[in-house]
Amino acid sequence: MIGRLSGVLLEKNPPQLLLDVQGVAYEVDVPMSTWYNLPASGERITLFTHLVVREDAHLLYGFGTDDERRAFRQLLKVNGIGARTALSVLSGLSVAELAHAVSLQETARLTRIPGIGRKTAERLLLELKDKLGADLGRAGAAKRETPATVDITSALLALGYSEREAQAAVRQLPDGVAVADGIRQALRTLARG
Repeated sequence: MIGRLSGVLLEKNPPQLLLDVQGVAYEVDVPMSTWYNLPASGERITLFTHLVVREDAHLLYGFGTDDERRAFRQLLKVNGIGARTALSVLSGLSVAELAHAVSLQETARLTRIPGIGRKTAERLLLELKDKLGADLGRAGAAKRETPATVDITSALLALGYSEREAQAAVRQLPDGVAVADGIRQALRTLARG
């Protein structure tokens, strides 16, 4: 099993990248959560990886954090969820958001992800409920959104910003910010970006 790769980022073609590790170039598929945090081509990066061996291919998936890789592996254990669907889930939700959605059994949050219908979302929530345990529960508890950040994110989405833009702006807010102040500060951040 290939567990981690460190090397020079050669090419970026979403969702795939080409990583040169001492003269060997690996094609690695990554979720968008990892993609948005990639440096420019030519820079050194380290990815946690998961190798899927099929009859017709060996596919390598990469993640910016070990929590993302653990979440990916938990998703693969769900009946009917393949690597592409698991990658879509992690592209649509951060690990903390996934843990939060599972703990609150939020079907609607999962159905917003392309390729996830109501039945698949319900199966995901049911099967992950007991399996997340210490694995994702720890990550979700450490990074759980406060009610204020949820309200600020919702307000930004209602104003027409994408979920990625809204989350990036909310991450820059200080802890314990009030909703109204948070919205103003996030709008200033988005206007600058």
